[in-house]
Amino acid sequence: MIYCVEDDNAIRDLMLYTLGASGFQAKGFPDSTGFWQAMTEEKPVLILLDIMLPGEDGITVLKRLRAASATANIPIIMATAKGSEFDKVIGLDTGADDYLVKPFGMMEMVARIKAVMRRTAPKTDQVLTCGDIVLDEVRHIVTVDGKQVVLTLKEYELLKLLMENAGQVFTRDILLSRIWGQDYLGETRTVDVHIGTLRTKLAKGGEKIETVRGVGYKMVE
Repeated sequence: MIYCVEDDNAIRDLMLYTLGASGFQAKGFPDSTGFWQAMTEEKPVLILLDIMLPGEDGITVLKRLRAASATANIPIIMATAKGSEFDKVIGLDTGADDYLVKPFGMMEMVARIKAVMRRTAPKTDQVLTCGDIVLDEVRHIVTVDGKQVVLTLKEYELLKLLMENAGQVFTRDILLSRIWGQDYLGETRTVDVHIGTLRTKLAKGGEKIETVRGVGYKMVE
């Protein structure tokens, strides 16, 4: 079940129709009131959440979901207004898995849902691959096109995080917190420096690490 929280009736109906036609079960809500009631009855596999909602806004809903252990790991895709870079950053920093920029196409929505569900599915494999890059978690070895690449611990952890969540955009602040710890007092420039070094060491594999202008970085699937 996918929950769609969108106050525009026409858009919500189109989203629900498309999801149904794509093989998903879905329910829609115009605001957070009905959504929270539904959450007590059935937990969805993914939530599509508009930021601009009447009453309780999407960011507040997102924070509540991430703060509760029962809902902390539910994949969430935020819908933001066109050109609203601030909303994208806030959403990602708060814990959104991806975002859609309005107006968005229905096929793009379905594609992003499938991508998020793939990368948030429980992982059993201990070898991560992305193009020519192979990361062996057991042996703690990274190779590109079969050749071993020597990385520092932070470079390895940074690459592992990006590969585990291929396609997901991480802001610099999130990367700083996840890799260096919440108590780290350094600047976000530290992330840029490590990304640059990582790209150089990975050679052609470094092209898989993409800069998302004004937001952060992601590993291209």
